[in-house]
Amino acid sequence: MDYSFQGQIILVTGGTGALGTKVIECFAKYLPKAIVVTYRSETERSNTERVLNIQTSKKDIDNSRTKIEFIQTELTDSEDVENLVGILIEKYGQVHVLANIVGGYFGGKTVDETPEVEWDRMMDMNLKSAFFISKYILISMKKHQFGKIVHVASVAGIKANGRDAAYASSKAGLIRLVESVKEEVKEFNVNVNCILPTIIDTHANRVAMPSADFSKWIPPENLAKVIVFLCSDESKAINGEAIKTSGYA
Repeated sequence: MDYSFQGQIILVTGGTGALGTKVIECFAKYLPKAIVVTYRSETERSNTERVLNIQTSKKDIDNSRTKIEFIQTELTDSEDVENLVGILIEKYGQVHVLANIVGGYFGGKTVDETPEVEWDRMMDMNLKSAFFISKYILISMKKHQFGKIVHVASVAGIKANGRDAAYASSKAGLIRLVESVKEEVKEFNVNVNCILPTIIDTHANRVAMPSADFSKWIPPENLAKVIVFLCSDESKAINGEAIKTSGYA
């Protein structure tokens, strides 16, 4: 399907991971004006730039009209996120699309074994970061009466598996955040949704779980296509939803 993102500014937070790079690559096919990617370390940035250069050259994607820009940001820091959005508004005037890929996983422990620091880290990475970026980006989107937001939650947010209380609770909170924001911005032509993947088929996950059945895992490029669709005009009928993207798992 051919989507229209021409002239738009796309913000991909946490875009330096396996899923994030596929999301950037997928958006680039539709030639937005700019794709802005947040990163934490120079190593993340250089690795992502290298992967994107390899992938775009292999697929012969024409990025000549799309600028890909990297801005170092700590998404769990309110001031840092506010500064990020301020820079983008000053430079581009508007952010049309937010694809929030930020997140992480700690698990394998029962509630009574879980240290407070791990609980807090899950809430910060998976929920507080989503709150901060939503808080500041929505000010502009409401002003311009337009916006598309997609967060990455998890099926654990609707059904925990045990030994994942901190992770599952943070993702459940993210789903409720999406539902609440939808009600707050539905008069402003802003769509907000989240996807609920299971295990994503990445190199890191294969190394962490070498005996698993990789055939049931979802390739990141497949999730990227869903995210891009939800950010397109064709997704107007979908709003405030938590969409299962678990494939055959």
